[in-house]
Amino acid sequence: MIRIKNLWKRYGNLDVLKGLELEVKQGEILVILGRSGVGKSVLLKHIIGIEKPDQGSIEVSGVMISELKKNDLYQAVKNMGMLFQGSALFDSMTIEENTAFYLQQHGDPVTGKPFPASTIRQKVEEALSMVGLEGVEKKMPSDLSGGMRKRAGLARLIAYRPSILLYDEPTTGLDPITAQQINELIVKTQNELKGTSIVVTHDIHSALFIADRLALHQDGKIAHLAEPKEFMKIDNPIIQFMKKTYTSREPL
Repeated sequence: MIRIKNLWKRYGNLDVLKGLELEVKQGEILVILGRSGVGKSVLLKHIIGIEKPDQGSIEVSGVMISELKKNDLYQAVKNMGMLFQGSALFDSMTIEENTAFYLQQHGDPVTGKPFPASTIRQKVEEALSMVGLEGVEKKMPSDLSGGMRKRAGLARLIAYRPSILLYDEPTTGLDPITAQQINELIVKTQNELKGTSIVVTHDIHSALFIADRLALHQDGKIAHLAEPKEFMKIDNPIIQFMKKTYTSREPL
């Protein structure tokens, strides 16, 4: 589904991605772990085409998106969606307007025609209901808590049903109960859309709850990649530190 080969990215004198290699399987939730500031979010921005690599390639569903520009790039990534760390809601729009934004701007991805207003309204209602935000349609983002804004951002993704979902630190800044609610919504969304999800985080609790596979982003590369139980057995100082901080009723 997604193949990344020899990916390099430099900002000034700092190499953030250093020949990174990664393959993401169709239909899985892949969680990329790592310390803050190591380039996990930069990787997501490359996958969705916001950033261009200095070297290397990104192939999505057989299309080399790292070589595309403008409309060709849009066509290649229009079935992707990203939940940004700060939710990226438009402050001047209601939650209903935020959720409907993509549908109104881009229309039906199959036919290319605008959606009827009644269809948009139905899709927005369904998406907000799925994340438990019924009744907040007319509220502004500033009226919502951090967790509710995360859910509103997720509803915006659900509304247009992308096949590839990218999550940038979805539980950062949330209390444990709200964070777990977001974790459950990520799994629920994956099951509902039957898509492929990539989640970047430094939260090992979230990672072990949602992941089909775990990857460690270290020194600009994917240092390790495995299913959760095998991943936590890897002899790496960062992984072993994560294991020590993880408390659960279920033994690893």
